[in-house]
Amino acid sequence: MSPSTKPAAAKKAAPKAASKRAKKSAPAADAAPAGAAAIPAARVGIGGWTYEPWRGSFYPEGLAHAKELQHASRQLTAIEVNGTYYSSFKAATFAKWRDETPEGFVFSLKANRFATNRKLLATAGESISRFIDSGIEELGAKLGPIVWQFMPTKAFEAEDFEAFLALLPQKAGSRRLQHVMDVRHPSFMVPEYRALAQAHGVSTVFTDAEKFPSFDEPEGPIAYARLMEASAKEATGYAAHALDQWAARATQWSAQRPTYVFFINGAKERAPAAAQGLLRRLGWSPQQAAA
Repeated sequence: MSPSTKPAAAKKAAPKAASKRAKKSAPAADAAPAGAAAIPAARVGIGGWTYEPWRGSFYPEGLAHAKELQHASRQLTAIEVNGTYYSSFKAATFAKWRDETPEGFVFSLKANRFATNRKLLATAGESISRFIDSGIEELGAKLGPIVWQFMPTKAFEAEDFEAFLALLPQKAGSRRLQHVMDVRHPSFMVPEYRALAQAHGVSTVFTDAEKFPSFDEPEGPIAYARLMEASAKEATGYAAHALDQWAARATQWSAQRPTYVFFINGAKERAPAAAQGLLRRLGWSPQQAAA
């Protein structure tokens, strides 16, 4: 779906602040000049790297499964890791991911669900520490944002949510952390939540998803977009004019702050093509990454 064709009906559960996700006349994305840096200011990627329908399309036919991360990390500039939401990983695994990926590549990690899927968030301290101390700092410079995803049924309760934010550490080892809240209940789309997020220096996921609320623009120190409306009917998930508009918006966001755009869910088989299409519009190519 184009970012400029969001149906109004999708907003009936969300307050006015989340009523429109894209400007109707987004400016064209600036073309990258010849010889531009290999990694654009806006990092673009997909969710995970293990998915059967990508084999033989995104991944070359016959590529060993063990080499899929190596391949994906040279076609994209970031990956959001979903596995860390469901399972625990050892420090050695994070070190392996670091070593298999090229310089400049970044992993966004989804924090373990035991920290967020609970009635009282104020009691999440032990689960938060267990995740942060699991060895994620082994990713080194490739450690990107930490995404804390909440259930769609989790409503905003200011006192409890503030207690949760106060539990989030600023560092993992010597690596400074960037925390991103993926809140999925309409009750979060209020000034009180925005004020809490700003006070604690955390960002909030921006999405084009019909089923989740979102502010008009990314909120916080970094811009973090999860685009979830890809269509299987489009070879690149989104129509060309829609990718043009997302490129324009990503260019605007990245001029002001670190920016991450992930093609997640939707027609997942199209996610790599959508990400590659956006990266081309931002002036990046896999050949540059391999150089």
